[in-house]
Amino acid sequence: MKRYLKSIVTFLILALTIFSFTVPAYATSDGANEGAPVVVYGDALSDSQKQQVAELLEVTDPESVEEYTVTGEDLANYIDGDPNSNMYSSAKIVQEEEGNGLSIDIVTPDNITEVTTEMYANALLTAGVENATVYVAAPAQVTGTSALTGIYKAYDAEGEQLDKERMQLANDELDVATDLADNEGLDQERVSELLTEIKQAIADQNPATKEDIEQIVEEQLNNLEISLSEEDRQMLTDLFDRMRDLNIDFDQVRNQLEDIASKVQDLVNDEGFWNQVEDFFSNLFSMIGNFFEGVLN
Repeated sequence: MKRYLKSIVTFLILALTIFSFTVPAYATSDGANEGAPVVVYGDALSDSQKQQVAELLEVTDPESVEEYTVTGEDLANYIDGDPNSNMYSSAKIVQEEEGNGLSIDIVTPDNITEVTTEMYANALLTAGVENATVYVAAPAQVTGTSALTGIYKAYDAEGEQLDKERMQLANDELDVATDLADNEGLDQERVSELLTEIKQAIADQNPATKEDIEQIVEEQLNNLEISLSEEDRQMLTDLFDRMRDLNIDFDQVRNQLEDIASKVQDLVNDEGFWNQVEDFFSNLFSMIGNFFEGVLN
């Protein structure tokens, strides 16, 4: 019995780890934003949609949060985007204590069609967001990209300015991720895996030139057995070469991923934990058996 319980609970642990996708960030925070959660609504939402999103983000008392609206003008201001864009996807940001890292929760995964938790995490880390839990929601199917700009606005409005060049790079990273999924027929998780593996390789090798970046991209494509067009290979190389120029610290990502894997494995190997699980289910089955025995008698 213990063998089957271990398989089931191990799967649940891994699933929870993947969906929460907790990873660290790069920028140094002074903790100035710790306090009330911040909610940013897309300005294209109707009143009824905004109410729906508020419920999805569990905003039960509007006075308990700081509330902002993200517009197309914000898109132009933060990442030089189209000021006429319609903004639907929304976000809630809860600041965490130093060292807790960045956690992403897409509350409406069926309505965020192009951006995964890992994509948000990778982009926000590139932008310099750290030590926060971020919830993303939309009332209808949208790409999910406007939520990223909303998060930037939230930090700016709360007095913690992010570097504009890094924000633009983060948005470009998100565009590259979605383009690869569209152009190459790769699923979103596969794209996220590729971007993460490239970042980990950069952390390990500390490339000094664009040629070094190109070699890393080629190695990771081969390792993951992913075939890309020459144009998309160049797009990846250019993206990560810009990251190299900004001196973004990739070590934090690698260390946190290793830490998550270590914690899961420690729990899987904890014999005392599995004994407690077995006792719990044994008692549960016994209670169910006694219940039905009483009913039948």
